[in-house]
Amino acid sequence: MPLQNLVEYFNDRFGQEHHSSFRPFILEDGKISGLFGPIRIDSGFLPLRQTSKPAAIIGHTAKIKVSTYEAQHLYSSEIENLLAHNSPQTSEFESIINFDRLCRTVHMLNFLPLTHLQDVLFLEVDPRHILGLKQDHGAYFQEVITQCGLETQNIVIVLAVNSQYTRYNQELINGLENYRRRGYQIALKFDSVAKESQTFEFIQKLSPNYVSLSARYLDNVRDNTLPAKLHKLKALVTSTGGQSILQQIDEKRSDSLARNTGFDLVQGSYYERYTAPRFLPEPYNIGVSAHG
Repeated sequence: MPLQNLVEYFNDRFGQEHHSSFRPFILEDGKISGLFGPIRIDSGFLPLRQTSKPAAIIGHTAKIKVSTYEAQHLYSSEIENLLAHNSPQTSEFESIINFDRLCRTVHMLNFLPLTHLQDVLFLEVDPRHILGLKQDHGAYFQEVITQCGLETQNIVIVLAVNSQYTRYNQELINGLENYRRRGYQIALKFDSVAKESQTFEFIQKLSPNYVSLSARYLDNVRDNTLPAKLHKLKALVTSTGGQSILQQIDEKRSDSLARNTGFDLVQGSYYERYTAPRFLPEPYNIGVSAHG
């Protein structure tokens, strides 16, 4: 289905769900943006590469780009609908969920010109979105994926593990398992392995498809045992059937760290600088900027 038709479909769907004539999705110069109040949401994509063969791209990570946008005029009927269909008790979680869904729909639509059937798209989900839904995680977005001609197995749901949510780990695991039952892949994203026992426990309980760390954070760590910890992490991820990722690689030394500790996949500006002109597929080179 042409992108314009998909944009119209999702605008119509939004109007039906929210009893509104507001159309949040716009198509300009072959790219889709989403409008959320005065915010304009666009997509950036970072290629994910095999460590041993950086020219081989297995998928992309979506990154949100935000800019200001002049809000559309609201007619009196729109305001009445807003007041009628939103209660103060639930509006915060509903706003988070709606914003999260809007972002992911924008990313999915912009991903379509880049993808091959075997490619995967990594989409980060706000923990509050997972906690705000009591059941049917992934059901809404499954319809989006189907409409775009893809399958849930092409989508990796990424949870950035944050110490603020440690007390809710079991609820987060339950929500992620709901996504998994619908065919989605699951990824856990850590800044570090500082709290080793908690990190390993979470991985053991969930057995995610992917576990990622930030090379930028590791660059600032002064810990002689870090290589040993990374080897241990890699072994655990492999034992649970997953793959390890080192992201935000900006320099050669981080690439060497990924290779020496056995990370399966890598991502970062280091590879864009040296391989993008030769190896990135042509659609990706047109008008998409990568950030490490």
